[in-house]
Amino acid sequence: MNPKELKKILVGVDDSPDAQLAFRYAMNRAKNDHAGLVIVSVSENDDMNVYQALSKDYVSEKRKQLMQHVAKYQQVAQRFGVEDVSTVVAEGNPGKVIVDEVIKDVKPDLLVIGAQAKSGIEKHFGSQAAYMAKYSPISVLVVR
Repeated sequence: MNPKELKKILVGVDDSPDAQLAFRYAMNRAKNDHAGLVIVSVSENDDMNVYQALSKDYVSEKRKQLMQHVAKYQQVAQRFGVEDVSTVVAEGNPGKVIVDEVIKDVKPDLLVIGAQAKSGIEKHFGSQAAYMAKYSPISVLVVR
């Protein structure tokens, strides 16, 4: 495939400043290339204590809130003029879930991610972005 011809772009969002930049880049690229845009966000289970993790209501509500939040990104992209926009919400370790599950399901040509995550231990002791860049089966653009 010609690197200039993208049919589908996957962008990871988590509200960090770098993810915001990645989202804006992916939106612009999708609009200019007439490519599909898939917005993904991953709920990290590390944020929950054991009681929260065992509560189906808590987990369900957290997922519902994340889906509503990602839908706002979808609306922004649509208002910007991206014609084909969809969302994916997953749970687990963001880098691993995106590389092992989301990319295989979505089949994008490019993954666009921010260099640093908003929160979590990975922000300080390693990088989800580095993991995805190393193990992704597709090209990865890391934005800062």
